Formats: sequence, C-alpha cells, structure tokens
Amino acid sequence: MIHHLSCATLRPVGTVGGCFAPRALVAHCLLLERPGGLVLVDTGFGRDDLTEPHRLGRPFVLALRPDIDLAGTAAARVAALGHHPDDVTDIVLTHLDLDHAGGLADFPGARVHVLAAELDAARNPTLRERSRYVPAQWAHGPQWVEHPDAGDDWFGFGAVTALADDVLLVPLLGHTRGHAGVAVRRPGGGWLLHAGDAYFDAGELATLPHAKPLIRVFERVMAVDNAQRLANQQRLRELHARHGDQVTVFSAHDPDELARLAAGS
Repeated sequence: MIHHLSCATLRPVGTVGGCFAPRALVAHCLLLERPGGLVLVDTGFGRDDLTEPHRLGRPFVLALRPDIDLAGTAAARVAALGHHPDDVTDIVLTHLDLDHAGGLADFPGARVHVLAAELDAARNPTLRERSRYVPAQWAHGPQWVEHPDAGDDWFGFGAVTALADDVLLVPLLGHTRGHAGVAVRRPGGGWLLHAGDAYFDAGELATLPHAKPLIRVFERVMAVDNAQRLANQQRLRELHARHGDQVTVFSAHDPDELARLAAGS
C-alpha cells in the first residue's frame, strides 16, 4: 500500500489571496507498506524542527512561515496509521533541503538513501548552499546509503538506480547538486514519480507551462544550476505528455496534487 502524506505546511509571505504564490505549500511524502518494513520518501520537518524552529534559520521562518504542528510530522503520520517509527527501515530522499530531511532524527534506525552528490553538498556546502542545509537534522548519525549518479534508463531518464524492484532513484539535478526524483511502482500497475523540487506548481507540467510569479522567482533563486533545472523540468513535461497513462508525476509542494493523489490512494 502507498500512503500520500503531508509532513509540513508552509505559508509563504506575499500570497495576497493566492495571486502571486499559493496560500499554503505542503511537504508531500510517501509511505510504502512492504512485507519487510516501511519505506518513507522524504520526511518534511521533524519534531525537533517544530519545537526549536529557530534552528531552521530566521529568514526561512519569516519568509515561509511553517505551521508549528507536531501532529503533521512524518513520525506522527506513521503513528496515526498504526505503525511505530522503528517500523520504517528505509528513507529515500529527493534531496537534503531542510524541509525534506528534517524528520530523519525521528527514525534513527532507518537506512537513508540519497545521491552521493547531494550528501557531499550537505557535508561541504558552498557559501550559497549553507542556508538550505541544517546539519542538526542528521547529527544523530544516520545510516547513509550513498548512490552514484549512474545506472540504467527509465522512460528516457538515464543513470537511474534501482533501490528495489519497485523503488528507483532518478537524478533530476539542478535545484540542488544531487537532487533526485523517486519512482515507486504502484501495486495496480504503472508508476508514481515524486519529482521533489524539480517543479513547485502543477501548471509547470502543462504544454504551455505556467506558475505563480513568486514560485517562478523562488525556483530560480534556489537553483544551483538553473539551466539544468529547466532542462530536467522540460523532460518531466515530456514524460507527463507522452507517458501520463503509465507515470503519474507530482512535486513535493503542490497542495492540489497531494489532495488528488491522497483521495485516490
């Protein structure tokens, strides 16, 4: 079974009734129930982030205004489904930005899968990258499993690593040095592709892509390689257009995508 969870809520400054930015952004995570344990894709914020929000950085808190809601953490969502955090054996991360990796410490026994380039960026950030990574989120010493940017082809995407028959790590570089999508095979056939922050607004998958103005600015500002980000976004657009019947693409932060997929799961 696959659960679609929101593990954080952000309320960006400048929404102005939703004209320039969404009134709220989510942190769309997946929980996979498998015979050998649970697999979590991304984690949103952790309990320590919400009890000590200052560690996220004052600029982030003032600009994105995260909800302080412990019931919305991945650990609380897992418990609400009748599981224990220790049941989560593996976490697969799209990247290590603070709103994607905050919950790692709430699952200390889990193996954490990430592209090697992303882990290197988090451990050795440039001056520009420092604000996006919070080392306190992984100070407990996770069981890192680093994966190279190399592997097989999947729907035209290269260097794809199979973590299992039903979970793939798909490089989608640009937003960060080691940003990736996570493809999950649906029990009834076809795939889900969690595209992380490769895009933020579902309108960006349209033939004539569109997104709210502040979203477009934010995407550009946060990209470590904007040309690469745009190229991968175009590849996602083509995947959606040509293979939408086989692969459902969604991003980490669009609330409408989350609501639609959660309702249908």
